Amino acid sequence: VAIDYGMKWNIPRHLKQLGCKVTVLPGNCTAAEVMELNPDGVFLSNGPGDPEPLTYAIDTIRELLGQVPIFGICLGHQLLGLACGCKTFKLKFGHRGANQPVINHATGQVEITSQNHGFAIDPETKPDDVEITHINMNDNTVAGLRHKTHPAFSVQYHPEASAGPHDSHYLFQQFFESISQARVSS
Repeated sequence: VAIDYGMKWNIPRHLKQLGCKVTVLPGNCTAAEVMELNPDGVFLSNGPGDPEPLTYAIDTIRELLGQVPIFGICLGHQLLGLACGCKTFKLKFGHRGANQPVINHATGQVEITSQNHGFAIDPETKPDDVEITHINMNDNTVAGLRHKTHPAFSVQYHPEASAGPHDSHYLFQQFFESISQARVSS
């Protein structure tokens, strides 16, 4: 299931290329509506604006945590962070456009990313069960996180945008692999 908060349509295309059947639900869907579809995973899309007023989305994501693998980008990243207990803040200068360098803490590699957002996760509010996985090298803001006990992760940038030499396409594969692992475990 892809929850649409303002989704770019090349995102479902990337998921379909991995063999996923994608059902799109509106951003105001409930966790019960998502789970009625018996999804293997949930994708949280990008979208505009301040994530904190979207309490309906935060509540839905909080209910879904631990039930299915979750992958979020951009606004979906911020909403996942809020659902996990983080806070967000308005950036003094939003991140707009390509060529935003992000370091992946797991690999130590720098990824050149495309970003378009005016809010970010406040790392000082991160609970113990959340790990920061990526940092924007321009201003040291959080660019990725994962939940330590639930199969849920997100990035602030747009892996579907193909900035650089497809630096971040691996994230779609990582989501697909977390779905496969969840199937084996259940």
